[in-house]
Parts: sequence; C-alpha cells; structure tokens
Amino acid sequence: MLHAAYLMILFPLAGFCLLAMFGRRLGKPRAGWLATAMVAASFVVSIVVVAGLAARPAGQRSFTQVLFTWIPVGALHVKVGLLIDPLSMTMALFVTGVSALIHLYSIEYMDHDEQFPKFFVYLNLFVASMLVLVLADNFLFSFLGWEGVGLCSYLLIAFWFDRDSAATAGKKAFVVNRIGDFGFLMAMLLIFTKLGTLDYQDVFARLGQLSHGTITAIVLLLFLGAVGKSAQLPLFTWLPDAMEGPTPVSALIHAATMVTAGVYLMVRVSPMLHLASGASLVIAAVGVVTAFVAATIACAQDDVKKVLAYSTVSQLGYMFLAVGTGAYVAAIFLMICHAFYKGLLFLGAGSIIHGLHDEQDLKRMGGLRKVMPFTFVTFGIGWLAIAGVPPFAAFWSKGDVLLGAFSYSPALYALGALTAVLTAYYMGRELFLAFYGPERWRKAGVGGGEHHAEPHDPSWVMKLPLLLLAGASALAGLINLPFHPSWDFLETWLAPVVAKVLVHSTVSTVGRWELALGDAVLAFVGVGIAWKLWGKRWDLPSLEPAVLRAGWGIDAMYDRVIAQPGTALATFMAAAVDTSVIDGVVNGVARAVRATGDSVRRLQTGFVRSYAVGVMLGVVLLLVWMLTRAVS
Repeated sequence: MLHAAYLMILFPLAGFCLLAMFGRRLGKPRAGWLATAMVAASFVVSIVVVAGLAARPAGQRSFTQVLFTWIPVGALHVKVGLLIDPLSMTMALFVTGVSALIHLYSIEYMDHDEQFPKFFVYLNLFVASMLVLVLADNFLFSFLGWEGVGLCSYLLIAFWFDRDSAATAGKKAFVVNRIGDFGFLMAMLLIFTKLGTLDYQDVFARLGQLSHGTITAIVLLLFLGAVGKSAQLPLFTWLPDAMEGPTPVSALIHAATMVTAGVYLMVRVSPMLHLASGASLVIAAVGVVTAFVAATIACAQDDVKKVLAYSTVSQLGYMFLAVGTGAYVAAIFLMICHAFYKGLLFLGAGSIIHGLHDEQDLKRMGGLRKVMPFTFVTFGIGWLAIAGVPPFAAFWSKGDVLLGAFSYSPALYALGALTAVLTAYYMGRELFLAFYGPERWRKAGVGGGEHHAEPHDPSWVMKLPLLLLAGASALAGLINLPFHPSWDFLETWLAPVVAKVLVHSTVSTVGRWELALGDAVLAFVGVGIAWKLWGKRWDLPSLEPAVLRAGWGIDAMYDRVIAQPGTALATFMAAAVDTSVIDGVVNGVARAVRATGDSVRRLQTGFVRSYAVGVMLGVVLLLVWMLTRAVS
C-alpha cells in the first residue's frame, strides 16, 4: 500500500494536465467535476497509505519511495523521493480532504465565471504543489513544491486580473513571498555547504557535525521562509489583500495549502530547532506577537473575508508559538482543527457573498439568519470552534498551545490568553453583524432589492462541504484528548517523528484542569462581550478606530519607508543614470562612430582622376621611403 504513495501527487497533477489541454472542451460543470474527482482520488490514496503505515510497528513508520534521480551534478545528488511518515501523511490527509470539499463547493460558486475551466486548472496544480511540498524527502524537492504553491497563489489571487485591486494583490503576494524564499534558499546553501546533502534524514543524522551557531543560522533562515509563506510579522501584509481572489481560493490558501507550509516546515526540522534554543525563543515571540496584532486588526474590519484573513494570521501565530515552545504536536493539532473551521468559515462567507450577489461589507448585511438558516448554523459552528468554546475543536487544540506556552513562559501565555479573548470577540462581532440586527441589505439595495432575488442558502453542492466541515469542526478535538494517556491519538501517531524533541509540559494534572477551565472562561468572556456590544447594534465606530482599520499602519509604513523611496530612487536612476550616463555613453559612442564615418566618407569622391592621383602619390611616397632605407 505504501508504494502507491506517488499517486497522491499524480492524480491532481494529471487533473491539471488534462484540464489544461481539454478543459475548455469539457466546459461547465464537467471540468469542475473532473478536478474534484482527481483530488478526491488523492484523498482516498492518502487513506490507504495511512492504513498501511499504521499497520507497521511505531518504530518502522517511515518509508522513503525514490522515483528517479533529479539532479546528479558533482557532489549534489538530488532525487525525486517521497518521505512517508506520520507527519507527512497527517498533512496529506487534511490537505487532500479539505481541498476536495473546496473543489466541490467551487463547482457551483464559480458557475457564473467565464474562466471556469482555467480556475480548476490552477486549483489542481495548487493541490499537487502542496503535496510535493509535504511529501518530499529532501529540502530541494520540498522547495519545488514551495515555489509551486507560491506561483499558484499568484495565479489564483489575481484570477480576476481585470480588476486592478486583484492584479495588485497577486503581485504583492508574489513579491513578499520572494523575500521569505530567499531565507529558504540561503538555508539550503548553508546545509549543503556544511553537510554535502539535502536529504532530511541524512541532514538530521549529521547534526552533530554542525556548530550551535550554524544550526541557529539555518533555523532562522528557514524561519524567514516560513514567515513569508505563513504570513507572520513583518511579512503578513500580503495575506489580507489575497482576499481579492475568488472565495474558494481564500479557503484553499487559508485552510489546506500555502499558509500551513511554513508551520509544517518548522515541525519537519524540529530536530534542528531542538538544538537552537535562541531560535526557538525568536519563533515563539514572533508567533505570539503576530497572533495578538492580527487579532486587534480583525476587531475593526468590515469586509467579511478580511476578518477571516486576519484571523488566519493570528491562528498561524498560535501555531508558531507552539513550535517555538517545543509543543510540536499542539502545533499540528491546531493546524488540523484550523483547516476544518477556517475552511468552514471561508466557505460560509462565500455562501453569504453568493447569496447577497457579491456583497462583502458586514455593515450592509444583518438579519441573514432568517433567510439563510443553513449558512447561519454552519457558520455559527465554525465561530464556536475558533472561539474555543468547549467542546468544539479549538478548545482542545488552542488549549494545548496555551499549556505549552504556560510551561515555557508566563508572559507568552498571558499574551496568548488575551488573544484568545479577542478571537472570540471579533468572530462574534462578525457573526452578529452578518446574521443579527436589522436587514440592512434591503436598504442597501443588495440581495432582496428591486432587481435581485431574496438571499437564500445554496444548493447541495455548496451545502455538503459546509455540513462536513461543520461536523469536523465540532469533533476534531477528539483526536487528541487530554483525559487519559490512551486518548492522545495524535501525539501517539506523531511520536516516531517528534517524540525525541517534544517538550512535555511540567504542569500538574490539577494545573491542567485549571488552565482548561480558564480557557473556557476566556472564550465565554469574548463571546459575551461580542454579544453585549454587537448583538443588537451594528454601528459602533468608537470600537473600530482608524488605526486598526488600517492594520496599525504597517502597510502604509512599508509604503513610506520602502515603496516611495524605492520609486524615487528608480525615477532618479532612470533620469540621471540611465538617460545621462548609460544612454549618454552609448549615444556618445554612436556619435563618435558617425563623425568618423562622415570624415572618412569625404575621401570617397567618386572621380577616377582623384583615385589615380592618390595612387600615384602613394607610389611616390613608397619609393621615397625605400630610397631612404637603401641610403641609410
């Protein structure tokens, strides 16, 4: 069964090729069904491979499948190989499962779009690239998938490129991610220079050959790559703008691909991270600060998707907090739960936008629970899950993250706990603005206006993914319960990969229950504040200061500090250097050649007698020179 692992990548890759060649001929909705079937087949293969892996003893749950040699150059031998272990297969399961549901949802959501087949071409390639990233057995092959998801994010964020905002957002995502990719590249160069290999297993086996400083440098460079890909401070500004793409793209990026890549990479290199305590502190600090900053920004956003975008940045910050404190299982646990409830929330937001004919402003919604009850219930489950209300998913997974933070540093825990309150608050604000209060969409002329049908729930094609993700969001916490050692299934499953480097909490059993009770209180406090403020009201500008609406001015600061000076420098270089110096030299050489040609051209009179005189004069001069030489 393990030898079928390559099919996980092959199916969506085949879907990409088939749709690229025949997508237009297939048309709607057949192109969408083909793409969905390919990703669903990949999910089935993932289940089969996981079953085969689980049948092995815990110590033998690692299998490398080498497909062919990719780069045989000198000392550099890179193979296209797949590393099948509990970590990679955990990622593959939720990547393919959630992606299949998003593909299915997209069939109806994108039905109106003229570029329907092309959308699914990109979507299949996106999933294939993510699977390459998580299944690769070496850094360079992972980097191929890393760049593949970066390319696909650009193509999909800028899918509606005829809109300036979408085209700009796509370019912004591409450029910002290149900053992070520089770190990944430098880390690979340093690893190969020091160890002569890029295979994960070989690198981890030779860590004893590296100094502490070298390991720290490698980890920090890889973390730079993760900061770009997973949208952490200071490189998170591309992700909120990525909402310009179609809503299923937002769901795919946030729930199953792209932004989870950085967290996966850091857990994959946990043997290195375990030896670099200084780097771990940096990762934890960046994560918790990002979580808090993004949560405050989300409290003041009016775009239904931007609230969720900043929420993703915040949740990813929690995951990096877990990674930095050595709670690697908690990081993966939260990543899985986040995939379910964030996929649900984005698809729920898509249902709202679809029902309101592309309206995204929360202040122009309200009262939708009466006309869209299914969307309301499923979105509400996603809200309770991300808020950490027991017994929903994030209560368990986020609780594990905060437990690890408490053991590592009370200061990190305090900031993480405050962020948990904000999470429950801003998600409650979003739900109440959309589904409660007066039906503002009527007055705004959307949805049930004079020319539009009444907002309503979507068909089963969009409902089924919402229903399944709602169930997963409610029940995902069951995969790693703390009540009994035999109930922590995820930790037991991941033990062959992270057991040697996992930092176990020193908090007593009583202390853990107290922290769990505290987590529940934090969630209810946030929910209560949101209901008190927004349950019956929708216009409270004093709670939405301009500084938070503008994302703490971070984008504007980048514009002033980097973009504007860069533009001014480019303008100066174009005018002063390019025009005056470079063009001046080129044009000067051209003028000199032309002047020389004009001068020489005067010798060409076209009269035979002039040429005869010249020849005779030349003969005379030659004779004089020869006589002079003979006399001397």
